[in-house]
Amino acid sequence: MCSLVLPPWRPLPLAASPSLPSTHPLPPSSACHVPTRARTPPRRAAAVPRVRAATPDAHDAAALMVARAEAGDFAEARSMWAQLLHSSAAPCLAAAAPRLLPAYARLGRPDEILLAARELAARDPAAGRALYPLAVSCLGAAGELARMEDAVLDMGRLGLRVDSATGDAFLRAYAAAGTVPQMEAAYRRHKSTGLLISRGAIRAVASAYIARQKYYRLGAFVSDAGLRRRRDAGNLLWNLYLLSFAANFKMKSLQRAFLEMVAAGFQPDITTFNIRAAAFSKMCMFWDLHLTADHMRRDGVAPDLVTHGCFVDAYLERRLARNLTFAFDKLDGTAEPVVATDGIVFEAFGKGGFQASSEALMEATAGKRRWTYYKLLGVYLRKQHRRNQVFWNY
Repeated sequence: MCSLVLPPWRPLPLAASPSLPSTHPLPPSSACHVPTRARTPPRRAAAVPRVRAATPDAHDAAALMVARAEAGDFAEARSMWAQLLHSSAAPCLAAAAPRLLPAYARLGRPDEILLAARELAARDPAAGRALYPLAVSCLGAAGELARMEDAVLDMGRLGLRVDSATGDAFLRAYAAAGTVPQMEAAYRRHKSTGLLISRGAIRAVASAYIARQKYYRLGAFVSDAGLRRRRDAGNLLWNLYLLSFAANFKMKSLQRAFLEMVAAGFQPDITTFNIRAAAFSKMCMFWDLHLTADHMRRDGVAPDLVTHGCFVDAYLERRLARNLTFAFDKLDGTAEPVVATDGIVFEAFGKGGFQASSEALMEATAGKRRWTYYKLLGVYLRKQHRRNQVFWNY
């Protein structure tokens, strides 16, 4: 075997070439291997348009970050957030926040919500005006009252004004996860800002009082919330005011509040009548029940399944099922069953036996049969009759 020993490389004198200027000498060893395009002056190469690198767009990266967070990969989502935050693509984070922050709240990462709001507000103060109300709403929906308070304090330090939506979210959070004193303190703070409480927040506070059976405080709350002043809330405040008496079966106060409602210029609706009918049914006050039906017919308010159920439950309680046809004739028993009553009434009174049975029956048939109140009554009476029978299995 032989070895090939190469002599040491020595530069040779450059031969004059007409194609290359003398100001750009090249070694002769590479002159024969360099392509013709490479021998073009750098000035001409700079004129050729460059191909854009295959890097993901900022909005695509933000969408990927949200997908990672929704999938539970918080470390990767946090890393992508940091990269976008410290780059020129930071404005796209404000557009991705309405999906990112609710994902953190849904998956139990409240610290990430507050941290994201603080970091983005420090980078872009204008984005904080839209991000902090969203953070308050998400933290409140998740029941994180302490962190929600921290977010509100951050808004105060930054000089951001608490708007109506943020105040409503704050009040709803305390109504859902706080105690009654905490909820009342939140309501006083909301009222001190001069903002009107929305219908949704009124319902949330009323549901909290009803769940704890604080009906006297419910009446005081709706009176303070603008019972006789607010027309934009419709009959909601008056219906809750009537409910505060009806649920405690204070019948004289209920009748007096109903007369005050009519005198104030409000027109009773189906919920108003059914609140009274439910209280009359529980007390088996048949005369007042029939007066309620006459009043509904005079005002042109069609009775629904709840109204019929109040009559059925009261008559069956006194074992007067044979007289139900007389009541159903006054209530238009041939009509198709509907439920038009506000659901907050069921939170206080629950659903009667006839209503619950009829709703289950109509849901089971799923529109395969046309039901009327008379047909539902026939089925319900047969069920009640068979329930009292004893079947022997030999």
